[in-house]
Amino acid sequence: MSPEYDLSRDRQTAWELLCSYTLSDSLRKHALAVECAMRAYARRFGEDEELWGVVGLIHDFDYEKFPDAASHPYEGERILEKLGYPENLRRAVMSHATYTGIPRDSLMARVLFAVDELSGFVTACALVKPSRSIFEVEARSVIKKMKDKAFARAVSRDDIRQGAIELGIELEEHIDTVIAAMKGAAGELGLVGTPEGNPQ
Repeated sequence: MSPEYDLSRDRQTAWELLCSYTLSDSLRKHALAVECAMRAYARRFGEDEELWGVVGLIHDFDYEKFPDAASHPYEGERILEKLGYPENLRRAVMSHATYTGIPRDSLMARVLFAVDELSGFVTACALVKPSRSIFEVEARSVIKKMKDKAFARAVSRDDIRQGAIELGIELEEHIDTVIAAMKGAAGELGLVGTPEGNPQ
């Protein structure tokens, strides 16, 4: 691999890294959901779609092996550094976990934080639909579900709201953006649903 090789934009290598540490299908799909949301926002803001996509894909790659707060994402950051991933990518990954104390001082980092919990919540909203389809999910219904504390209780509503605030985007618009991005990857995410849930 030449010194000029840009690992931060190598999607295939990032996917292989994710799969080598993450065996869970649901966690891989979460990574794919965050990736597509990151790519959507990169296009919106005129940023590097490949870089942002890779950040989304590997942000939790170490979580299955190192799930506790004392290890994740610290172990992942050390692994990424050894592999040669650049500092701006590693910093964004570190800052998506609020307890690391790493400030979200780049737009890429703020977007990663904003779409992480939300993409998981949108997935949960899709999976409780009779069709199990992302095409049946609307921002208003997601906001309504956020008020139900028993639903997807592990997802931080505060983080979802804070993410939209940090982007300077209204919550409903932010949710719409993530839903639209996930619709574009519905097959990969397993969220196409039953035939009656399809948009045809």
